[in-house]
This record gives sequence, structure tokens and C-alpha cells, in this order.
Amino acid sequence: MRLTHFLPFLAALSLQAQTPAPKQDAPKPPPPKAYADPDKTDEDFPIQGEYAGEQDGKKFGAQIIALGEGKFEAISYPGGLPGDGWDGDTSKVTRTAGQREAGQNTVTFEADTGDIQGTVDGSSIAVYSKDGEKVFELSRVQRASPTLEAAPPAGAVVLFSGKDKNDFAGSRVTEDGLLMEGATSTEKFQDFTLHIEFRLPYTPTGRGQKRGNSGLYLQHRYEVQMLDSFGLSGEDNECGGLYKIAKPKVNMCFPPLTWQTYDIDFTAAKFDASGNKTANAKMTVKHNGVVIHQDQELPKVTGGAKLPEDASPGPLHLQNHGDPVRYRNIWVVKK
Repeated sequence: MRLTHFLPFLAALSLQAQTPAPKQDAPKPPPPKAYADPDKTDEDFPIQGEYAGEQDGKKFGAQIIALGEGKFEAISYPGGLPGDGWDGDTSKVTRTAGQREAGQNTVTFEADTGDIQGTVDGSSIAVYSKDGEKVFELSRVQRASPTLEAAPPAGAVVLFSGKDKNDFAGSRVTEDGLLMEGATSTEKFQDFTLHIEFRLPYTPTGRGQKRGNSGLYLQHRYEVQMLDSFGLSGEDNECGGLYKIAKPKVNMCFPPLTWQTYDIDFTAAKFDASGNKTANAKMTVKHNGVVIHQDQELPKVTGGAKLPEDASPGPLHLQNHGDPVRYRNIWVVKK
């Protein structure tokens, strides 16, 4: 057989040899594990939380954040915890890394200077000098919002109260009667006051927006962020933030798997007969009883809004980012 009969075959083999194999995308890492049940967590969860006491006769507070795999961060607040004594001066706040050794139920923190060391066991924080003398001690505290379980006043529109009342379309409810993420109210609202209680999951290895993400949309236009921001600086994309509009005056986020509240007074944007906006929407927000936005104007809708700004009323929406956020006791008073 002549060689010329093999030339097309040889050319094809040569082309295949020169063409690189297509690159395969690296497998995506699994999402961080989120715990939705406070009775089913990990070994680090009992240590995370808030601690308070006195140092040299003055209030002092600390927040301990679990970061997964035995890693922790301690944030100290001279004057007391956020919303309970701390003056908001971030220059006075210190952050210290800590580690829980496998099989141990205590975490050790040591200052960069090496002269102060603290140990946390879930019930208290003991702080020692470098020579081993106890300097002061903080006890664990479990704060609760002053409006937690607030009863709806006369004339309120109850949107969710458990299995007996649920005014959210396409909603899902847990076996123990809690509303799940991804729900929109069937009723629409204009000016109103709102009470809602929410519980963020415990996601120790999650970071940023992957740590219990949801949001409350007023009129499906303006979002008040819901996110496990316990111990963080309090930005406009963290808990209580109005995305790209305003950050909360103080980060009042409690530890994850703690029931928290928003109490919101909302005034819708105003438009003239020609459809021109004459006044921005505005809101006052209390997070766990503390004002974090006061008469804050909303010059535009926030990201993810499903309705444009106009004179029409809109529903409440609870955002679904795939994180097991839970809600209860939701009611509205129309103005």
C-alpha cells in the first residue's frame, strides 16, 4: 500500500497531539456548614458569646467569635459591650487570636505584647498578667432584645405567628413553627411600623457574605441586611446595614443562634401626579432595641430589589441566599 494512503491519517494524529486537552474546572469547595439548631452544633459553639464585667472599677466587655477548627477571635470593648457602655471608639478596641486545643474545653488568648493572657471556658474569661496574677474576670452574659416576643398592638396586621397565621406566599415552615428564608408577604404596604424576630445560623468556617446571609426587603425595594456580623466592624453590607446607603450606627448583632429583633418605622417615597419623586423614602431602625438608623433617607432602591421606585405599595420579602435563617413574630401597623 502506498504511503500517500496513510498521510490523512498521520495528519489527523499530528493535529490531535498538538491540540491541548481542555482544562477542567477545579471542583468547587463545599459550602461552609451552617448549624440552624442551637442544640446541634460543635465543640466551639459553647465558648462563643459575650462576656462582661469590670476592669479597675470600670465596665468592660468582650465578644468571642468561633472561626472553625478550634480557632477564635476575642474582641475587647473598654466601657462595656456595644449598646451597653462602649462609646463606639474603634481605636480602643483590640482583637486577639486564640486557639482551642483538641479535646480541651478552654481557649487561650495572648496579647501581642506577651504581657497579658486570657483563658475562656464558656462561662467566664480570666485575664492574667505575665507573672500569673489574675488581673480581672468577665462572666458570660446572654443579652435579649427588650422587644423580644413583643405582642402585636390592637389593629396590627399579623403576618406570621407560627402555624396558626402565615401571610407569606410560597413560604416554608419548620416543624417547630418557624418561618424559613425566601418568602414574600401577600399583603402590600405603604407607610408602616414593623416588628420582626430572626435567628441567624452558626457558620463557623463561613466568611463575609457566606455567614448566615438573608435580608428584609421593605416594599420589595429597600433591604435591611441580615447577616451573622457578630463582632465585626458594622459595615453597610453587614447586619443592620443598608447596602451602599448607610452602615449601622453601632453593630448590635448578637451571637448566631440568638433571637434578634428589628423594629422599623418606614415612610414610603412620595411622588406627584406626574410620577416625579418629591421625597425620598426614609426609615428608623432599632436592632435589638438600639437605634442603628435614625430617619435615614433612602435615595434609591437597594441591590436585589424586585420593584422600581414609584407610588405603589409593596410587600415584605425575606431574602433566600441558601442559608437557614429563621423568623417569627412578624407584624405590621399601618400608618
